[in-house]
Amino acid sequence: MNKGELVAFMAEFSGKSKAEAERALNLSIDSILAAMEQGNEVINLVGFGSFHIKSRNARKGRNPRTGEEINIPAYKQPVFRAGNKMKEACK
Repeated sequence: MNKGELVAFMAEFSGKSKAEAERALNLSIDSILAAMEQGNEVINLVGFGSFHIKSRNARKGRNPRTGEEINIPAYKQPVFRAGNKMKEACK
C-alpha cells in the first residue's frame, strides 16, 4: 500500500474526504518528524509502536567494487519498533 492508497483507505474508514484524510496523515508524519528533529529520542504511540533514534558508532567498512577499506562515520539511525496491537494485526 502506498501513500495514496492509505489516504483513500483512511477516507473510506473515517467517512471523511480524501483531502481531509491526506491532511491528517501529513500532519501526523510532520509532527513525528518535528518531534524527532527537536531531539526527542523516543516517540511512543501505545499499541501502535515507537520511533527511536539509535546512535551508530564509526566503523571500518569495505568498498564493494574495489575492496578498499573505508571509514564509515558515526551517525544516527531512525528505528521503528511495533507495538502489541500492530503485532497482533500482522498475525
